[in-house]
Amino acid sequence: MSFLNTSNLRGDVMGGLTAGIIALPLALAFGEASGAGPIAGLYGAIIVGFFAALFGGTGSQISGPTGPMVVVFAGVFASLGGNPALVFAAVVLAGLLQILFGVLKFGQFIRLVPYPVVSGFMSGIGVIIIALQMSRLFGHEPEGSGTIPALSAIPGAMMDPNLIALGIGLMTLAIVFFWPKKLGKYLPAPLAALIIATLVSVAFAGAPILGDVPTGLPSFIMPALERDSLLIVVEAAFLLALLGAIDSLLTSLVADNMTRTRHDSNRELVGQGIGNTVAGLFGGVPGAGATMRTVVNIRTGGQFKISGMVHGLVLLAVALVLAPVASLIPHAALAGILVKVGYDIIDWSYLKRAHKGPRWDLALMAVVLGLTVFVDLITAVGAGVVLAALAFIKQLSAEQLKNFNVSSREIANPLERELLARGGDKVTLFDFGGPLSFGAAADLGHHVRERADGETKVLILDFSRVPFLDLSAAKAVETIVEDALHAGKSLYVAGVNEKVREVLSGLQVTSDLPDDHWFDTRQTALEHALKHIGVSTEVDHQRLPMEARIAPAE
Repeated sequence: MSFLNTSNLRGDVMGGLTAGIIALPLALAFGEASGAGPIAGLYGAIIVGFFAALFGGTGSQISGPTGPMVVVFAGVFASLGGNPALVFAAVVLAGLLQILFGVLKFGQFIRLVPYPVVSGFMSGIGVIIIALQMSRLFGHEPEGSGTIPALSAIPGAMMDPNLIALGIGLMTLAIVFFWPKKLGKYLPAPLAALIIATLVSVAFAGAPILGDVPTGLPSFIMPALERDSLLIVVEAAFLLALLGAIDSLLTSLVADNMTRTRHDSNRELVGQGIGNTVAGLFGGVPGAGATMRTVVNIRTGGQFKISGMVHGLVLLAVALVLAPVASLIPHAALAGILVKVGYDIIDWSYLKRAHKGPRWDLALMAVVLGLTVFVDLITAVGAGVVLAALAFIKQLSAEQLKNFNVSSREIANPLERELLARGGDKVTLFDFGGPLSFGAAADLGHHVRERADGETKVLILDFSRVPFLDLSAAKAVETIVEDALHAGKSLYVAGVNEKVREVLSGLQVTSDLPDDHWFDTRQTALEHALKHIGVSTEVDHQRLPMEARIAPAE
């Protein structure tokens, strides 16, 4: 198989052409929303789209500026005062970090971000995009940067609307939300809205327009770093890299489901990194895998890398020829298109069903959404992942501890069940049941003390189903051993494999435990426990099922 698969050339060309047409209004809108200008959005779509397709690991993926990336980029653009050398240094660094993620094979880990966290920050980004565009729908620019200034500017914009801009904005919203699907096959709704709104704006002057849009090829920008802004650049680069990686790999999963293929996540990260690095060197807005454009590409026949490359070349032709026409596009039209983008990013499918799912997941999603909108994305994602991990550990620990103590009725083997029943309250068996999380280990000693108190003379710790042990669990076992010896109880250990025994011995956890208190099987430990308390181990084997009629261990 060659590097560029040409077996579906016609489908790839048609898919790339259609995706390019759909990407045009979005690229201009994202560029305008970022603060770098519409042509920067177009350059980003061209460069990231072409190079991510050429070097990436998802054949049908279409890449370019996306809502999440633009929200972060707009923030860093404002923070750095629009200084191109500093702003695009963050983009170049983000691309290099993505390449590093791919080389170090981080792709499989990035996909482990829990769904409520992904849903929360994606929905939060949708809310931010809508908030940032509301004033523009009324013909005004929001003062300052960020969500709160944008929200606070909305009432003033509503009280003093530019009626022509408002009319164009409402018309754009109507087109992008209600454009007939049959017509959408030939003329996508965003492009139709852009054309119609621009014609209306020309006929009825008065709405703010984009103005001068540069034409031709982009110029090289030398990235620079300054001590005062180094932290902002590095933080923005890391967030762009992480967000772009998550965004791209989620889109890759969508593409896999539609094409019945499997993408190479690490290669995809390298491709996205190359695209963003080159985009940063030539003043392009950073990008990632774009779900809507990828879906359109697949539905119109695109399957392989050529489709994404064609998409980039289509946009390059537009940048070289049609940029002067783009100068006539009204801000309100792009605002209307972006409001639809923000609406689509919000996870409505989950929100409609959230009340039927776990309440904690809904609460986590709401926390992440709130942090995304009112704090920042890196805090939202970091806090969300930590909270999700802690909640999972707590839930897992509770489940492990719930099944930790074993009664005679819970043992499957009838012979062992009979032996434990004979021990009564004097023999207590603890079956670990599998690997111990550090959350469960923290309460293990207290749990054993609670259940082995009173008449218990012998404690049996069954490690038969424990494949490995970490430091937390080993320290918990040490506490149990010390408590048992201090209370004058005998403690037997059964079913320990070599790996677990090495850990216990290496940490000197069981140094005070006699050698004859270690047993290969639970049955042997139970028989010795009964002998220790002076109870007979003789069992009427005729009363046991056939599979349990085995000779007692010596």
